[in-house]
Amino acid sequence: MENSYRYFENHQCEYYPCHKGQQELNCLFCYCPMFDFSRCLGNPAYMEREGKLVKDCSGCVYPHRAEHYDAIIKFLEGNR
Repeated sequence: MENSYRYFENHQCEYYPCHKGQQELNCLFCYCPMFDFSRCLGNPAYMEREGKLVKDCSGCVYPHRAEHYDAIIKFLEGNR
């Protein structure tokens, strides 16, 4: 897929690929825009840390898949 306003890959990034074994990682949402929401479209794990439940998104590639761009934008618009 070509770089555009909806998708780009930064092969020069020191962290690329941030999810091993994945191809065509969309770097547009390098930091997941849904991280701060208790509910999101991805598949996060939850772990307990210091008596609190913490969202662990390290195994989730949802925001890095090009086909999820529209769903993420719609989710963010609905959670303003």
